[in-house]
Amino acid sequence: MAETSKADGGRLTTHVLDTATGKPAAGLSIELYRVDGTARTHLKTVATNADGRCDAPLLAGADFRTGEYELVFAAGDYLRRQGTKLPEPAFLDIVPIRFGMAEPVHYHVPLLVSPYGYSTYRGS
Repeated sequence: MAETSKADGGRLTTHVLDTATGKPAAGLSIELYRVDGTARTHLKTVATNADGRCDAPLLAGADFRTGEYELVFAAGDYLRRQGTKLPEPAFLDIVPIRFGMAEPVHYHVPLLVSPYGYSTYRGS
């Protein structure tokens, strides 16, 4: 990876909305990885709170480094816990989102999910 310097001003946040119900996706497990070429390093696993958000930034301050990252959302587990009947195998089970952070600023990477579709964007 080209850039690995620490930057005190950056932070990474996420939230998850269940578009099938129109509600925040509470209790959804999210893994964060740093990607360096073909290597993936697991940094942390968190779960969303009642508002579909994490209680703290995924990366902030001295822990924030520019580079390539991947968020892996356990959408299928969440949907099954909500009582959603999914086929086997589920159309969407694990949703990975790989993205780059080039500057030490706020990156917000939300997930909008339903049993048969998802979307993301760079939020604020």
